[in-house]
Amino acid sequence: MMSFWDILLLSVALAMDCFAVSIASGVILGTRDKAKGARDYPLQAEDTNRQGISFASCPLPLATYRLSLLFGLFQAGMPLVGWLCTNWLAEHIEAYDHWIAFGLLVFLGGRMIRDAFREEEEAHHFDPTDLWTGIVLAVATSIDALAVGISLAVTGYHTIRQLALPLVVIGLGSFLFGVLGHLLGMRFGESIRRRLKPELLGGIILIAIGVKVLVTHLCDV
Repeated sequence: MMSFWDILLLSVALAMDCFAVSIASGVILGTRDKAKGARDYPLQAEDTNRQGISFASCPLPLATYRLSLLFGLFQAGMPLVGWLCTNWLAEHIEAYDHWIAFGLLVFLGGRMIRDAFREEEEAHHFDPTDLWTGIVLAVATSIDALAVGISLAVTGYHTIRQLALPLVVIGLGSFLFGVLGHLLGMRFGESIRRRLKPELLGGIILIAIGVKVLVTHLCDV
């Protein structure tokens, strides 16, 4: 079985995709909150900007914790599924799980990039606060963790009790990196917005993650 430090490093590695997606989500949420604040409270927004304090410094919205929780649950749940169904997954799912993740991420990323270049009134903007969008992102970024469950099954984890520590550490790591990513995205979202449309940035990140997943698996074959 793995040492605690090995499990911790594994948790960080699995959380990196969640972290990248969360940064993009935070950028989008931060720029929208600032725009909403400027429309609803123009005098307050002007005063805030004069003082050098951005709306991104406000407390994180509930949607941040919900999406981060989804990341944590799915990152912890996928290894459990892989562990429970080791033989079946190895024979049937592992051959094309990377194509599923690639397809989901490219679909969402492509839609975000399309909306970035549409007129404001025509665009159906990517919404990180939408529950179904969050679930799709959580599934797409956690499919890789299925293989981790298979690895755990063949490295000495034979009972649920033994598996509890890795699953908790993996899930907690993804949750914390999700919150941190949102915080960074919202904090620096305005400066990013001046250089690049948030939806365009998010779309590029999602497609890049999808390509990375696909290339990594194809190179391992």
